[in-house]
Amino acid sequence: MTITNETQTLLSNIILKVVPYLNEKQKRLFLGTIASELGHGGVTFVNSVSGAARQTIINGAAEAGLEPATDEPDDQKKPERMRKPGAGRKTLTEKYPDLHDKIQSLIDKDTYGNPEKPLVWTTWSVRKIAEQLLACFGYDIHFTSVGKELDAMGYSRQQNQKMCQIGDQHPDRDAQFRYISETAEQFLKAGDPVISIDTKKKENIGNFKNNGSEYRPKGNPRQVLDHDFPLPELGKVAPYGVYVLNNNTGFINLGISHDTPEFAGASVRAWWNAIGKNTFPDAKRIYITCDNGGSNGSRIWLFKHYLQNISNETGLEIHVSHFPPGTSKWNKIEHRLFCYISKNWQGQPLIDIETVVNLISSTTTKTGLEVVCKVDPNTYETGLKITEDQKEIINITFVGPNEKWNYIIRPNE
Repeated sequence: MTITNETQTLLSNIILKVVPYLNEKQKRLFLGTIASELGHGGVTFVNSVSGAARQTIINGAAEAGLEPATDEPDDQKKPERMRKPGAGRKTLTEKYPDLHDKIQSLIDKDTYGNPEKPLVWTTWSVRKIAEQLLACFGYDIHFTSVGKELDAMGYSRQQNQKMCQIGDQHPDRDAQFRYISETAEQFLKAGDPVISIDTKKKENIGNFKNNGSEYRPKGNPRQVLDHDFPLPELGKVAPYGVYVLNNNTGFINLGISHDTPEFAGASVRAWWNAIGKNTFPDAKRIYITCDNGGSNGSRIWLFKHYLQNISNETGLEIHVSHFPPGTSKWNKIEHRLFCYISKNWQGQPLIDIETVVNLISSTTTKTGLEVVCKVDPNTYETGLKITEDQKEIINITFVGPNEKWNYIIRPNE
């Protein structure tokens, strides 16, 4: 078809005015139809006016000339694509196949919460990650895209948690975190036990309100006491926990007495005798991470004394690291064991010790957590002090970036 100047002007005006209001498919069909109607030279003309690729115009003409054949009801037809398959920009992971590995390599030792890591935390922003991707690997990626990739990798923005200490951060804090992480990884790779220990909050025994809710018949809430004063005849329980990083298992030594250094040592011994020595029959050493205060604090020499007794009894080298002051929430036992116990018994009064044992023992997770709970009937006296003779025979070696927080106790010869 011969296109007159008048026709060219008319069609040009129509194309330029209509195309901006069309989506990609509509644009393709519209331009293809005009080119097809014009015949020879139509593709070239439409290409010069619209700027659309020649192949796009040709494809549109082909689509306009085909009637889709299907017997499916209209409400079952799949919506037609807006773009041709393969159209559009490549994804970042297509452009950089190892992108996630590179991001992980940058933040691997600065990320907390990863269940595969003994201790991990992060102080990196998406902007810093983007800068390092460019500087280290030449990957030019906008920081907003880095955020999307972190989402795809399983990271998420978390709500505030009570993990910050009051006052200035201890200068050895990060160095201690790195030491704990690296030491735990070495033990895990060697197959040696790595345990996280702590005492869970004491709980009143009796028909008291327990935070949380439970499923019950509508309009029939559980009736509990209208006060929270301890009942002397029932007392309290002190759940001392041992969480094993190697196999995602937990052990609770349920004390009915005081939370003392002797009780802490007895709980570690109880775990080893009941579970540890059977799970790790070839172990020659053990790594313990714990808080800096309480019955197992770094300044408590009586706790070290009881660990020495365990070392002598078992022949184990006992490696110990304490978390810096104010950072106990990074202790694995807090968010890998204790939180699930609390969730499991929420809304259920701890009416007796048997109930507590059953609720703790029935605690499980989708990741395979298993918990063993045993009652410790012993009485532990408060106010005991270590003697100079007892302190003198502790076979202890201080190590690490802060020697007050890291030490190894070996058997006495």
